Amino acid sequence: MKTKRNYGFNDYFELFLYALAVICSIYFLIRGDMQRTLQPILIILVLTFIKVLINKSRIPISTGLRFSVLAFIFVTMFFANEFKGYSFIPYLDKIEHLSSGVILFYIGSLILELINKNETNKLNVKTIILFSLFFAIAMAGVWEIYEFTTDRLFGLRSQNNSLVDTMGDIICGSIGALFTSIYAYKNFKVNFKVSSEVIGDSDNL
Repeated sequence: MKTKRNYGFNDYFELFLYALAVICSIYFLIRGDMQRTLQPILIILVLTFIKVLINKSRIPISTGLRFSVLAFIFVTMFFANEFKGYSFIPYLDKIEHLSSGVILFYIGSLILELINKNETNKLNVKTIILFSLFFAIAMAGVWEIYEFTTDRLFGLRSQNNSLVDTMGDIICGSIGALFTSIYAYKNFKVNFKVSSEVIGDSDNL
């Protein structure tokens, strides 16, 4: 017997993104704007890919990470590109890439945890931090490849045909990941110290 699924905020947020993508695609198709008709279709493909990947692999993604990813898609692919947010919010692109570095860092740590299953606690803390950092930096480059490809294939202007813009995005993503790695490293050390003190106290009981 199947249990009834309880829908949370993220589920409704995801459904909202799907509905908004369909509405935008139909609206801009009627207006004859093919560039902005194709963008929502790409959004649907990205949302579907992420959903299938999580369901098939049973990745234990946290509520916060899932919300961050959905919010990032909304801001970057809807607000910035579909609704031309770049034209009236200064440095919106750089803010997006700073936040993407944070998200990608935690995705990197999640991937490492999945690869090592239940043995992540045996890994050196520096190994976890460095892997997550380099993963985030690499994915910042991959994202620019995606933008370059869609610009060429669909006539979009995500990169503004500028090498300076592309490199600035990668640098911002790397900075976001770097600051997150510093925070995570300090947090790891604090947690380790607390755990050690608890174990030490229990030994003296």
